[in-house]
Amino acid sequence: MPTVAEPLGATVVDGGVTFAVHSRDAARIDLCLFDDNGKAETRRLPMRREAGDVHRVFVEGAGPGTRYGYRADGVHSPDHGLWFDPTKLLVDPYAKQLDRRFVHNVRLNRHGEDTADLVPKAIVTTDAPVSPVPPQFRPGGLVYEVAVRGFTMLHPDIPQDARGTIGALAHPSVIAHLKHIGVDAVELMPIVAWIDERHLPPLGLHNSWGYNPIALMALDPMLAPGGMSELAATVAALHAEGIGVILDLVFNHSGESDRFGTTLSMRGLDNLTYYRHGPGRPGELVNDTGCGNTIACAHPVVRRLILDSMRHFVRNAGVDGFRFDLATVLGREANGFDPKAALFSEMRTDPILSDRILIAEPWDIGPGGYQLGNFPAPFLEWNDRFRDGTRLFWRGDTDRLGAFATVLSGSADIFQHDGVTQTRSVNFVAAHDGFTLKDIVSHTQKHNEANGEHNRDGHDENHSWNNGVEGATGDPTVLSARKRDIKALLSSLFASKGTVLLTAGDEGGRSQKGNNNAYCQDNALTWLDWAKLDEDLIAHVAALADIRRRFSIFADPAFYHGKGDVEWRRLDGAPMQARDWQTPSASSLAMILNSPDAESGQTVRLAVCFNRSHETLPLSLPCVANKKWRSLLTGSSAEVTEVMPRSVDFLLA
Repeated sequence: MPTVAEPLGATVVDGGVTFAVHSRDAARIDLCLFDDNGKAETRRLPMRREAGDVHRVFVEGAGPGTRYGYRADGVHSPDHGLWFDPTKLLVDPYAKQLDRRFVHNVRLNRHGEDTADLVPKAIVTTDAPVSPVPPQFRPGGLVYEVAVRGFTMLHPDIPQDARGTIGALAHPSVIAHLKHIGVDAVELMPIVAWIDERHLPPLGLHNSWGYNPIALMALDPMLAPGGMSELAATVAALHAEGIGVILDLVFNHSGESDRFGTTLSMRGLDNLTYYRHGPGRPGELVNDTGCGNTIACAHPVVRRLILDSMRHFVRNAGVDGFRFDLATVLGREANGFDPKAALFSEMRTDPILSDRILIAEPWDIGPGGYQLGNFPAPFLEWNDRFRDGTRLFWRGDTDRLGAFATVLSGSADIFQHDGVTQTRSVNFVAAHDGFTLKDIVSHTQKHNEANGEHNRDGHDENHSWNNGVEGATGDPTVLSARKRDIKALLSSLFASKGTVLLTAGDEGGRSQKGNNNAYCQDNALTWLDWAKLDEDLIAHVAALADIRRRFSIFADPAFYHGKGDVEWRRLDGAPMQARDWQTPSASSLAMILNSPDAESGQTVRLAVCFNRSHETLPLSLPCVANKKWRSLLTGSSAEVTEVMPRSVDFLLA
């Protein structure tokens, strides 16, 4: 990486503050200082261009709490990728705190209209490093995906003024719930400052997921009114209970969007550096993300910003790792996706980041965008093959038994190559993007009318089913069937080899009324109604988590090799033969494992029995030293001789 003058951003030094920002093409950059309310500009200072295209100025007497922004002057020629407009106040890409949220306004994308009254001001801060600790989370554990605001807005035990904040996650009632269901790490959906997509305000809607960032280091003031110290305190509280914290970061695009989007930060400072453009067409923004622009992650300046952002969260909050949205973008270089991309190498070798958990969403919509299984170790990868294979099996599709067994086993067909012996799969049945777990078994079609796009948004194919009635119903037979299917899906997830992901509220049967793209529903549709959670489902998840922790073979990333660790049998006890796997209507399976048992300290025989049919099936498993096969889910000491319809049972001999 070329030498870049240090440091970037606002740095408190003896006697004042040094401000530094990168721009290759700006003719001039001014630092703008504001009063304590962030309303009146008090000084405007020209910055000096230094080596490496860094513009720098020292402000004597400034200190923590100083509010500031930049203005960049130069050629304004969008057709040539140049968006300089000194009327636009610009947020420092290295801003670590903002005085307010971003609010969309048409003036933000109009050339020549001043935006100082609209744009948040960056606030000068000093770092407050936390004591470094090894990550609390290890691959193989349970990751719990959380949208901070929606998760706590309706929690009855959290004070009203704390609801919807990062700090609310440290409330004893929240931690008690996390521990009850066996959470090993919370994965926080984006918490840095974002802006609504421009079509949402006229519809009266707001982005509730946060996947539209402007500032990559500054926490959103709505989620973290206490700033970085609030995040650090929450991480510490969760760590004290053995729960890790993973941040979902968006480095693939920004909320400045397409050519008709806003000019708020990187676009106005250095558009041709920060974003990718068509070959020979600098006015054409590459859109490998579907969000209007694509961050140029291969550029040294951008790589530095990404790495500095990650270091910031580790050093000052102690987070355990990161999940990267549309992560193919991070490894896309001049000739396409490269698992040896410089950014990946720098993450793995950085002294602050090298031991952190790294999780990739291994796809985008660009050419060659689907890269499941191709990220370099130690990246874990979201496995949509597990999601789809599990849904299709339980929906009743034919010829699905073999594929289902493959994903249960860690997806060796995807990850076991080049001598690799361990899976890096993150298994999930439902996530923030798509149907909730309950909606998978309650809807055959998406119902996104509330999003204001005439139900055109969101995926059309969800591999879902409704158990006879579309959507809400009071029919007890249908409701019973849906709960049974939810339990089967959850059990399949917890019986899988690799890391498992559960989205907050799915353990209690939350619904979004069939909306599979609820990013713009910051309201009761996405806020978790704790009073309506199904306690029986929660108890089921807690039991599954206990089983998974007791028997380490599930979390062990080593692939099954079939020599004493796993046997595949029919429910009548006979070994599975080729004809059994190939029977199109095959609907049952017993996975018999030899696993260490944390309770006895011995290696024991454990059977996981799957029955997707609508009939009770007899069970006859091989004898183990004259022991009875008994259910770990029911707690009964009686021998299990049948498997109930549409169910999964865990049996110990």
